[in-house]
Amino acid sequence: MKKLTQSINKDAAFLQREDYHKNLIRILKAKEETIKQGGGKSALESHLKKGKIFVRDRIQKLIDPGTKFFEIGIFTGLDMYDEYIPAAGTIIGIGRVSRKLCVIVANDATVKAGAWFPITCKKNLRAQEIAMENRLPIIYLVDSAGVFLPLQEDIFPDKEHFGRIFRNNAVMSAMGIPQISAIMGSCVAGGAYLPIMSDEALIVEGTGSVFLAGSYLVKASIGEEIDNEELGGAEVHSSISGVTDYKVKNDDECIKLIRSIVDKISGQKFEGFNRVESKPPLNDPKNILGILPTDTISPYNMYDVLSCIVDSGDIDEYKESYGKTVITCYARIDGWSVGIVANQRMPVKTKTGEIQIGGVIYSDSSDKATRFIMNCNQKRIPLIFLQDVTGFMVGSRAEHGGIIKDGAKMVNVVANSIVPKFTFIVGNSYGAGNYAMCGKAYDPRLIFSFPNSRLAVMGGSQASNTLLNIKIHQLAKEGKKISEEEKQKLLKEIESRYDAQSEPLYAASRLWVDGIINPTEIREIISLGIEMANHSPITKEFITGVIQT
Repeated sequence: MKKLTQSINKDAAFLQREDYHKNLIRILKAKEETIKQGGGKSALESHLKKGKIFVRDRIQKLIDPGTKFFEIGIFTGLDMYDEYIPAAGTIIGIGRVSRKLCVIVANDATVKAGAWFPITCKKNLRAQEIAMENRLPIIYLVDSAGVFLPLQEDIFPDKEHFGRIFRNNAVMSAMGIPQISAIMGSCVAGGAYLPIMSDEALIVEGTGSVFLAGSYLVKASIGEEIDNEELGGAEVHSSISGVTDYKVKNDDECIKLIRSIVDKISGQKFEGFNRVESKPPLNDPKNILGILPTDTISPYNMYDVLSCIVDSGDIDEYKESYGKTVITCYARIDGWSVGIVANQRMPVKTKTGEIQIGGVIYSDSSDKATRFIMNCNQKRIPLIFLQDVTGFMVGSRAEHGGIIKDGAKMVNVVANSIVPKFTFIVGNSYGAGNYAMCGKAYDPRLIFSFPNSRLAVMGGSQASNTLLNIKIHQLAKEGKKISEEEKQKLLKEIESRYDAQSEPLYAASRLWVDGIINPTEIREIISLGIEMANHSPITKEFITGVIQT
């Protein structure tokens, strides 16, 4: 066992870095608070006049008193459309309901009447994915006007569009995952299938309604005149059609009944991941803010970050002296046994005297990580990836040494891992390094960015110059020449656009990551993630397929 160092130098530079990251967090928190207001004051007033409870208050009443709702995707949809859709009009996350971890999906009817935008659909699918991966009960609080028609072609027909949600309803039912839906407002057209494909459906008198076509469309289609309450209100579906299972008087009664139903759930199985009594880390997690640099190139020591995360500062480091640009170690976080794969941005010196660039994956570090990931799968130990990677090493020496083959090995074992994986983008996340370090495409149970992170196919400087050269060649083919001054102006425009698209908010808006976290909360998130994953017993064997040697 290796004890990490406690001697973090809290000099002026540390305090400056700390202030920088605290300011980033303050900006993000301010954005979150605005998003939490929903569709605005007038929309909220109209919502409350109908006797409804605001969606975030519904969730607070639903979860156990004194517990936290862990929200996923709060920045989803930010600045993606001409329309303002805070949190994509749907709130998703993890909460304890009657002592059980549950996935909660709740439409915000103050945002475009809860209409579904394309990114709203993606967010709902993400919630279902989390429920399926971790075999958690899922609760839907339905209050939606249905698909946002001006963008219907981006939400209706494709594999990962609206219909996939109902497909998932059916699959989850076959998996034995409890699904409970509460119709607390509108539930229209195709969206009507979601609650009715759930195990149990509740409907609120006076506000809840469910039908394939509303009264206006019915009149237009078949000439029948009828109001929405008579067409598909609570009394109709509870007493005549039998579509819903419970009729309740108001939101409060609805929430109480959901909690009572969840309280009766039994038969959950657990994987039994190794956990002992939790111990605090060697260094306060708040120190992470002073350790991390304010840019994407300055070196820092990932071991110092680990000392703020792992219990007691104790690690069992695998191949400590080999492949030093990637750290691989066993540790405990909040008592849970974990395997950690972390990039080291500090330049490191090999035994042969070679200086390896920090944040780059070399053949030796790739080989080490591959072997370590295989070990964690063999031992059923959850994996934590801490990304700060600029990619794999390039150049003739690396190519002749088989860097592509070694990188492919690492990608293979990450893709085929059967243990739960959790990814945190601490700094850079570029190119194939993102893949090898378990980016979104490799099914991490949760993936989050730190506020100063960057996510792109390559670094901004390299990308901008590459894009500039492409543009210059295009203009040359058209017989056009540009001056040096025009080149610099064009380069600045490209850099500005590329940097904006590499920002964590850009990634979070599109659900490339589940959110942007305060780095000081990483222990809590990892612990919750493993507790979630512990509900899903591993049923597959670890098989990698073909790996070239």
